[in-house]
Amino acid sequence: MLKSYLQVTKPGIIVGNLISVAGGFLLASKGNVNYVLFALTLLGVSLVVASGCAFNNLIDRDIDPKMERTKNRVLVKGLVSPQITFILATLLGLAGFAILYFGANALAMWLSIMGFVVYVGIYSLYMKRHSVYGTLIGSLSGAAPPVIGYCAVSHQFDAGALILLAIFSLWQMPHSYAIAIFRFKDYQTAHIPVLPVVKGIAVAKHHITLYIVAFMFATLMLSIVGYAGYKYLIVATCVSIWWLYMALSGYKAENNDKVWARKLFVFSIIAITALSIMMSVDFITPSTQTMLSFVG
Repeated sequence: MLKSYLQVTKPGIIVGNLISVAGGFLLASKGNVNYVLFALTLLGVSLVVASGCAFNNLIDRDIDPKMERTKNRVLVKGLVSPQITFILATLLGLAGFAILYFGANALAMWLSIMGFVVYVGIYSLYMKRHSVYGTLIGSLSGAAPPVIGYCAVSHQFDAGALILLAIFSLWQMPHSYAIAIFRFKDYQTAHIPVLPVVKGIAVAKHHITLYIVAFMFATLMLSIVGYAGYKYLIVATCVSIWWLYMALSGYKAENNDKVWARKLFVFSIIAITALSIMMSVDFITPSTQTMLSFVG
C-alpha cells in the first residue's frame, strides 16, 4: 500500500527535479555550500513536486486509462483511494512550502507556490486538455526547481535566476514534443491537443529545432554573463550542437519519426543532467570574475 502511494508522487520525476535544484543551488553557492540549507531546499522542493504530481494523477485519472503509458497507474487500477491521495497531496504541498519558507526564504517558497499553481491549477486542470499552448505553460512550472535552488542561496531573483528559467523552460519544449511524437497515438486517443497532434509532426519538428537553437543561446548566457566558467561553456556548446544535429536528422526522408523522437527524448535527459552537473562544479567566484575582468 505504501509503495502504491509513493508511485502516485512519481519518484522518477522528483529525482530528475532534484538534479536541477542542486544545479541551481550549487551555481549560486559558488563553492561556499551551506549543507543544512541544501538539504532543506532539496526536501522542500521534493515535497512540493510530489504534491504536484499526486494532484496531477488525481486530475488525469479519467484520461489515463486511454493512454498506453499511463493506463497502469495506481489510481487507474484502484490500488489507492482518491480521497486519501487528495489529503496526502495537500499535506505534502503544505509541508514543502513550510520547509522552503522557514528553511530557506520567502522567495523560494513563493517561487514554489507559483510553479505549483501553474502546474496544477493552470496546466493540469485546463491548458493540457484545451490548448495547444499547454506545453508552453507547463514548461514554466518545470523550470521552477532550479530557480528555487538558486534563489534559496541568492535571496534574489537576478540575471542568474532569469537565465536558469530560460534554459529549463526552453529545454522542456523539445523534450515534451519528442514525447508527444513517439507517444502520438496515446495523445490522439485521449484527445490531448499537443502540437504534433493538432498541427502535425512536420510542424512540431520545426518548433523543436527552433527551441533547441534558443536553448543553445540561453545555456551560453550563463558563461557570457559571468555565472559559469569555460568548462561549462564547452560542455553546453557540445551538448546543444549535438542535440540540434539530432533534431535536424529528423528531416531525412527515410527517418522513422517514432524512433527519432525517442532518441531525441533520451538525449534531452542526458543534456540537462550534464548541464546541471557542470553548473554545479564550474561556477565563477567573485575573485575569478575580477581576475577575468582584469585580464580582459
